[in-house]
Amino acid sequence: MIYPEKIKAKQTNKIIKILMSVSVVIALILFIINKLTTPNIPWSALTNAGILYVWIIVMYSIKRNINIAGHVLLQLLALSVLTVYIDYLLGKLGWSVNIAIPIMIMIANFTMLVLTIVSYKKYMKYAIYQLIIVLFSMLPVIFVTEHIVQDKTLSIIATCISLLNLVICLVLCSKEIKEAIIRKFHF
Repeated sequence: MIYPEKIKAKQTNKIIKILMSVSVVIALILFIINKLTTPNIPWSALTNAGILYVWIIVMYSIKRNINIAGHVLLQLLALSVLTVYIDYLLGKLGWSVNIAIPIMIMIANFTMLVLTIVSYKKYMKYAIYQLIIVLFSMLPVIFVTEHIVQDKTLSIIATCISLLNLVICLVLCSKEIKEAIIRKFHF
């Protein structure tokens, strides 16, 4: 079987620099077209935010030995910021905090649950990311208490799912967690 030749790190860096330059040029062209054709509609800001999002994910993914749970957390945070930004550009309609963020929190928690079930012996690798996602999942509670959201249903469901997911993960991996605590703190 013939395998393709492995690209060297120097070539990879060169390719990344070229593609990043192309992305910047495309972003500038889109900005200029937007200002010349429809200056009152900021559609180029939306497309440029998408380009920036893609590069954040690509650069994060290029790093070696990155934890899958880290990708889940990064996606949750980056997409949340992106949707709030898009919502703001479209006139603060509120769909980002009412619908998008709670749904993304539910998906992130489901993904973390699947990771825990599939590789429960590696749960300690995912534990810190799980805790950060749970903390991030408390945002909808703040949105509800501060009356930022109009419909509380998805926010409450997302927070409950997050807490339930944390409990399930702790129950499934209680032995591993106990062993890790004993190893770390010499009990």
